[in-house]
Amino acid sequence: MDLRQMQYFLCLAETGNVTRAARQLNIVQPALSMQIAKLEAEFGKKLFDRTAHGVSTTPAGEALARLISPIVRDVEHAMQEMARLDGRVSGRVVVGLITSVAQSTLANSSATVAARYPDVEFSACEGYTETMMDWVTTGQLDLAIINVPRQKRGLASQHILDEEMVFAVRTDAPLKVPESLGFADLGGLDLVLPSKRHGLRAILEAQAAEAGIELKPRIEIDTLSAICEVVATTDLATVLPTIALHQVLAAGRVRGHRFATPLTRSIAVVHHPRRAISAAAHAVVEVIRQDLVDAATSAATFVRSPAPAPSTRRRGRSKISRGDLADNP
Repeated sequence: MDLRQMQYFLCLAETGNVTRAARQLNIVQPALSMQIAKLEAEFGKKLFDRTAHGVSTTPAGEALARLISPIVRDVEHAMQEMARLDGRVSGRVVVGLITSVAQSTLANSSATVAARYPDVEFSACEGYTETMMDWVTTGQLDLAIINVPRQKRGLASQHILDEEMVFAVRTDAPLKVPESLGFADLGGLDLVLPSKRHGLRAILEAQAAEAGIELKPRIEIDTLSAICEVVATTDLATVLPTIALHQVLAAGRVRGHRFATPLTRSIAVVHHPRRAISAAAHAVVEVIRQDLVDAATSAATFVRSPAPAPSTRRRGRSKISRGDLADNP
């Protein structure tokens, strides 16, 4: 098995279609089929199942993909580094992003990468933090931008951003918000939140446990843009990172309130510690990082801050209640 066969195999495994794979590899279909047949003969195992809709990897094919993906990426990295000696940033970069990042800044970041680094081939996918970490571990991703997990997985990581999470309701929702909002005030509210599969929900559950309340959302949705739309069109409330709420906050459809004790989530980029990060990957990460910082900074300007603590006497805290619209600063 040589490098060319590895590349052919991985391309077919990724596309799941002989025609598309051959077109991407710039070869004819019979040549691709012949190389795959040689691999199957060499290993004595069937690597693909043929169906009416294309092909899918067999258990043996999945195992082979996991084993050779890191090899191919290391070779590609070596080629990129050699090209960098001539002052060019080039190569293929495969990045995984959590949904809140992908939906907030990926379009702008992709456009910047395309314009700034014309020799870089950029591929991105989105998913849950745990899934992204698994794919980095197995070599399917060069790196991933994720919520910092509680449990370490042996991956190298670099901090990108600490971002505020805020309470949000429809702008004209009949909900009175305390001047000094605490997480415990959310108890008993009608909420729409990500499901427990989502990294953001883990952050919220940990905060709820600390506040002594139980989160019982009426609706669970993992698509953050859908949560924003539900909040903007109903009386349900949510707690999300500012970048996820940016568009509805800027449009005036939703009002965001900071907690008296700030609630934040940390975002980091992770990669396999035994695989070098290429110059192209570093360039892509820096573009995404800057876009995240800019988006978070912009979104924060639309969020209402809690009232300052009184300096002379203590005032009782009021719980969130349905009533007249609060005229908070």
